[in-house]
Amino acid sequence: MYLGIEIGGTKLQLGVGRGDGPPLIELVRLEVDRSAGAEGIRRQISQAVQPLIERHPIAAIGIGFGGPVDSRAGRVVKSHQIDGWQEFPLITWCRQQFGLPAVLANDTDAGGLAEARFGAGRGRKVVFYTNVGSGIGGALVVDGRLYCDGQRVTAEIGHLRPGVHADRADQTVESLASGWAISNLARQMLDESEWANSPAAQDLWVRCQGNAERLTTVDLAQAAAEGNAIAQAAFARSCQTLGWALGQMITLLAPEIVVVGGGVACAAEPVFLEPLRREIDRYVFPPHLGGFEVVPAALGEQMVVYGALALAAGRA
Repeated sequence: MYLGIEIGGTKLQLGVGRGDGPPLIELVRLEVDRSAGAEGIRRQISQAVQPLIERHPIAAIGIGFGGPVDSRAGRVVKSHQIDGWQEFPLITWCRQQFGLPAVLANDTDAGGLAEARFGAGRGRKVVFYTNVGSGIGGALVVDGRLYCDGQRVTAEIGHLRPGVHADRADQTVESLASGWAISNLARQMLDESEWANSPAAQDLWVRCQGNAERLTTVDLAQAAAEGNAIAQAAFARSCQTLGWALGQMITLLAPEIVVVGGGVACAAEPVFLEPLRREIDRYVFPPHLGGFEVVPAALGEQMVVYGALALAAGRA
């Protein structure tokens, strides 16, 4: 039996399982208090893990962390959302706290491994997974194993520079195609003279109750599905940029399947996945056309936990 832990910026999940896919034997989900920082999350983990160890014969722990990690050294590099994780030796801490072997991965790598082994990519030799939310990550899984065993920074499709003129570090696919980018573009369009007095702008002002900062990607996905032109334009830029990036990735790596997860991918299929497929087809090397699928993730909110359990099973 193994314990999988997902550490995110807003949620903390702990699941007990066999490491071979659904179902979980037990799941604990906790909300993260960002004001308490990393130390607060570690306290939550300590308090939640001990009862699980007492109830189940746990042999090892796997962790999917929401941020860059050094898997080989077992440490967190940093969190973009929670203070206090900088260069933290998370695996050493787990061993000291619980006396169990542990393994650490980025949450996208853990989620991609789970989708490749147990979810939408099951049975495929080469699977590429990308999550599109507040950021954009990527994971490459070959024969059921993470490329480079997750020991190096790989498959970071969100940090590709879209074109030769994107010569600054902040000019990335993520900066143009993430959930934050979709919301920011829509807010900018509300202030543009071309759109300011349009029915689309009036509709969005109503949805956000007059405060553009409250306009979320979820709001925009709903608006786009209902025909709002500003929301549709914001999603169109995201799909074009990500479609370009995935087209380059497919051209180089020839995966059999591309699995797309994350909050943005939860938008209605005509809003996101259908236009994304069209953009990929526009940019990919033509001999690849018809040789791959682009599908939504299948494992839901426990995806990272399943991947962490699989990593723990391989570590024990």
